Amino acid sequence: MKTFRFFVIISALAFATVSCVENSGKYKSAVAARDSLAQEKQALDSSYNQTLVLLNDIETGFAEINQTEKEMKLNLQGVEGPKVNRREIIAAQMAAIKKGIEQNKAKIAELQQLADKNGKTKNMLTETIKRLQTQMDEKSLQIQNLQAELYKKNIQITELTTTVTQQSKSISEQSQSIAEQQKALEQKEAAIKQQDMDINTVWYCIAPAKALKAAKVITAGGLFQGKKVLKSEFDNSVFTQVDLRNAVSIPTNSKRVKILSQHPQNSYNLVTGEDKNITIEITNPSKFWSVSKYLVVQN
Repeated sequence: MKTFRFFVIISALAFATVSCVENSGKYKSAVAARDSLAQEKQALDSSYNQTLVLLNDIETGFAEINQTEKEMKLNLQGVEGPKVNRREIIAAQMAAIKKGIEQNKAKIAELQQLADKNGKTKNMLTETIKRLQTQMDEKSLQIQNLQAELYKKNIQITELTTTVTQQSKSISEQSQSIAEQQKALEQKEAAIKQQDMDINTVWYCIAPAKALKAAKVITAGGLFQGKKVLKSEFDNSVFTQVDLRNAVSIPTNSKRVKILSQHPQNSYNLVTGEDKNITIEITNPSKFWSVSKYLVVQN
C-alpha cells in the first residue's frame, strides 16, 4: 500500500514537471524556432527548385534560338536564287526567334523577382542574372541586324517578283497580240486567196451539140433563132475548171470546132496542129475571159 502511494506521487510530480516545461517560455521559443527553420528550409527548397527550372528553361530557350538562327542564315544565303519560296520559311523562323526571345526575357524577369524575394539567393543569382541579361541584349541586337538583312532580301525579292510578273504579263500580252495578228493575217491571206481564185477561175466545156443540150448548156432556138448558150440552169459538172493565167492553150482534140460562148475575136487564135486537131491559143487571157468566164466549144 505504501508502495502504490509512492508510485502515484512520483507520477503526479513527473506530469506536473512536463506540463510546466511545455508551458514555459523557453520551450515555446524553441518550438517556434524549429517550425520557422522548417518553413524557411521548405521555402529555400521551393525557391531553389524554381530557380533551377527557370535557369534550365532559359538555357534551353537560348539553344533553340541559336539553332533557329543558324538555320535561317543558311536559308538566307540562297534566298535570291531559284528557291524564292524559302522566304516563307525564313519568315516563320524569324517569328519563332522573336517568340523565343520574348519568352526568355519573361523568364529572366521572373528569375530576378525570385531572387529579390530571397535575400540569401539574391547574392548567388546576381551574377547569373547579369550574364543572362547581357546575353539576351546581344542576341536581341543580332536578331535586329538579321531582321534588317531579311528586310533587304524581301525588298529585292518583291522587286524581282514584280519585274518577272510584269515581264511575263507583257510577254503574254505580246504573244496574244501576235497570235491575233497572225490569225487576222491568215484570214486576210485566205480572203485574198479566195478573191484571187474567184477572179482567175474560169471554166470550159468541149462537147458535141447533143451532150451540150443534155447538160442544158445550150438550148435549141426557133426557126429564125440560133442556139442559146448558158441561158438556163446548166450542169456545171461538164465543165473543166482552170486558172486563166495558166490556161493559155486549150486542146480540143477535134478537127472541127465552133466556139459558142462570147469571147473577143482578137484575144485568141484557132491553131491546127500536125494531127489536124485544133487548139485554142489564148493570146490575151484577161480580154478573152472579160465577157464570159465560161468557154463553150461544140465539136
